Amino acid sequence: MTTQRSVWQELGALPHEISYVQVGPWSTRVLTAGQGSETVVLIAGTSGHLEAHAWNLRALSKNFRVIAYDSPGHGYTSLAGVDLEIADYTEHLLGLLDTFGIDKAHIAGESLGGWIAAKFAAAHPDRVLKVILNAPGGTMLPAARLALVRQLSQAAVDNPTEENVRERLELVMASPASVTDELVAIRRAIYSQPAFAESMRHILCLQDPEIRRRNLITDAEFAAIPNEALVVWTTEEPSGPDAVGRGMAAKIPKGEFLMIPNAAHWPQWEQPELYNTSALEFLTK
Repeated sequence: MTTQRSVWQELGALPHEISYVQVGPWSTRVLTAGQGSETVVLIAGTSGHLEAHAWNLRALSKNFRVIAYDSPGHGYTSLAGVDLEIADYTEHLLGLLDTFGIDKAHIAGESLGGWIAAKFAAAHPDRVLKVILNAPGGTMLPAARLALVRQLSQAAVDNPTEENVRERLELVMASPASVTDELVAIRRAIYSQPAFAESMRHILCLQDPEIRRRNLITDAEFAAIPNEALVVWTTEEPSGPDAVGRGMAAKIPKGEFLMIPNAAHWPQWEQPELYNTSALEFLTK
């Protein structure tokens, strides 16, 4: 019998705090750990939650203060009643830094979180130290892929059975074995909140081609990021070949590129040791 890695076992011996802070209209669930002089902010992806970075908190908190949070409309943060576009998320991130009194932070975002991080770094470079764009969104995907993400995501909240939630999570993993029973249970609890089905519809507006197009990261925005930036890609990335990620890194003046094997859209979860080692090397150099 193979023992599955446990989020609670990972966090149980790690000094941390989970709290709710008010950021504008959003009651925001935040996990903080570590006592470093610099802060790393972790942002999860579409319909995700702070547990997506569970395997990274211990490693990063040895060198940094770490803040992981649920984005507006996501997790246990206030749920959404209107469509959420990227400006809503970047405004919230700015407010979060202000709420914690953080002048500058490293920003590490996965998928939608990477999209937010890139847009934020372009607009507020003075508030950013370094940025990690982990399997970042912000590009125009094929219509079929957008439709699939929308279909499976909405189905998982309209009817949050174990099977539906597991299928949604498998969409971002290279191996079905990466979708642990505990992760399914965590996400089922979130998706089962009474208002989450409506919130999901507003989150998924970015899967609409027209709305997505006006929110894309432009070449000018990539070029406007003066900070050191690491673009993380994977061998099984569903949003495109490595040329897409390499292209992003090339557009950023101080961009670097990292390829992680045997992972799909969640390298920080599927290959945490390599991700953590690489992230720490980048952030501390």
